Amino acid sequence: MAAAIGHTATLFEPLEGGKVRCTACARYCAIPAGSHGFCFVRKNVDGRLVLLSYGRASAVQVDPVEKKPLSHFHPGSRVYSIGTVGCNWRCQYCQNAEISQEHEVVGRALPPKAAVAGARRYGCDGVTFTYNEPSIFAEYALDVIREAHAAGLFANFVTNGYLTPEAVAALGPHLDAVSVDFKGSGEAGFLRRYIAAKGPEPIFESSVGLKKHGVHLEVTDLIVPKVGDSVDATRTLARFVHDELGPETPFHLLRFHPDYKMMDLPNTPIATLERLHAVAKAEGLDYVYLGNVWGHPLEHTYCPKCGAIAVERYGFTIRSWNLDAENRCSSCGHRIPIVGTFASSYLPTFATPVA
Repeated sequence: MAAAIGHTATLFEPLEGGKVRCTACARYCAIPAGSHGFCFVRKNVDGRLVLLSYGRASAVQVDPVEKKPLSHFHPGSRVYSIGTVGCNWRCQYCQNAEISQEHEVVGRALPPKAAVAGARRYGCDGVTFTYNEPSIFAEYALDVIREAHAAGLFANFVTNGYLTPEAVAALGPHLDAVSVDFKGSGEAGFLRRYIAAKGPEPIFESSVGLKKHGVHLEVTDLIVPKVGDSVDATRTLARFVHDELGPETPFHLLRFHPDYKMMDLPNTPIATLERLHAVAKAEGLDYVYLGNVWGHPLEHTYCPKCGAIAVERYGFTIRSWNLDAENRCSSCGHRIPIVGTFASSYLPTFATPVA
């Protein structure tokens, strides 16, 4: 079966001596014949690059889109989440390390048509590529996306953004939304020590490139206490988002919890998140959220004009929707930049009644 032996990739270029250069991520691995790239799933087979994980899913789940996190994209919708194995990063706190750091291609067969059939069977509105870095299986994701669009579904990536211009050019015309997950605010020292990535420049460049393609983009920043909670780094990232992506870009500050090889650190103090929230707001961002702190008032969407709660949230649920059919604030009429609108039919599934 093709899914078992791999699928010829398109994001690569031949080099002398039978090597190939992978162009899926910013590592640009130069891979000798018979060897794998850093991600373990892209292999040089006789001078062509083969994606070993094509059509093989290691994790599949139905999620609310808010879990991605996407707060301004089809709120309340369901997504069919798909992950494979391998990754181009080595996050020391990865909560999906059992698949992202897997050196063997495992998972059940899930060809593109079957993936979309599954999404439709469970009443999903879109497909999401998540759990491990989707750029390393871009060819598979693109084939699923084409099937999804033909079926009337949207498609999005949860990505570390460590893409190449070649990958942005291939993915940008097809993706509907991305959540770009910066780590430690993209501070270079943090990335080198805890991620095994050289620096944040490719993430900045790919974010701007995807935005230019018209992809809806939201930024997340995982705040790791003691080692990745710099006020200056958060300020720099927030300023980049404001200046290059726009002040209306949703910006999520996520609470860290100990996992994998970083079990010695505590959960991020809420006071730290609140302080960095104030920093991001001071840089002029309209929509700054705290994540992984269910019940906190900074989970809500506030109207930047009048300050009223436009969307009330509790974790991944929507508790009240105070916008009209054009997503205008019910208090002052200011339009909130949300793609799509909340469908009340989702209320029993994803929200709790408001007393």
